[in-house]
Amino acid sequence: PKNEGFMLPEIEGRFPDMPPVVGYAVTGVISANAPEGRNVSREDWWDLIVSVPEPRFIVLHDIDNPPLGAYWGEVQGNIHKALGAVGVATDGTVRDLDEVRELGFQFFAKEISVSHAYVHLVEIGIPIIVGGLTVNTGDLLHGDKHGVTNIPFEIADKIPGMVDTIADYEK
Repeated sequence: PKNEGFMLPEIEGRFPDMPPVVGYAVTGVISANAPEGRNVSREDWWDLIVSVPEPRFIVLHDIDNPPLGAYWGEVQGNIHKALGAVGVATDGTVRDLDEVRELGFQFFAKEISVSHAYVHLVEIGIPIIVGGLTVNTGDLLHGDKHGVTNIPFEIADKIPGMVDTIADYEK
């Protein structure tokens, strides 16, 4: 359907001049309001990430309302790029925009924050909803200056031909 398969405009590409990214989703849930709560170990998170084929597209749902602290900045951008990720989509916040842009790591986020507060992983590898889109670990995602879309596997190999067909039609 034409009203499904994409994140709502609240999830903005923070580097619209960067090239599009495509990757397999790795999902998680974060919170930053309090230091306590279920903490997932970094090792378990990293193990989940590397269990998904490259390229990887991280998707994190922030359970804080409103979002408070940024999980994503220069350090996490470097770590996740080294783990084969091309970007992140989150209904939370991001920071360190200049440094992350230099990495070539893409940010799609609801907001920008100055602090990381008490941010920590609460759950990993579960179905989540970010920007109105339900995302499962392993889903194929595309992100560009317009936002993030889910690419159904059954049509993924047909997309290049359809792009040409649509471009010809629009001309």
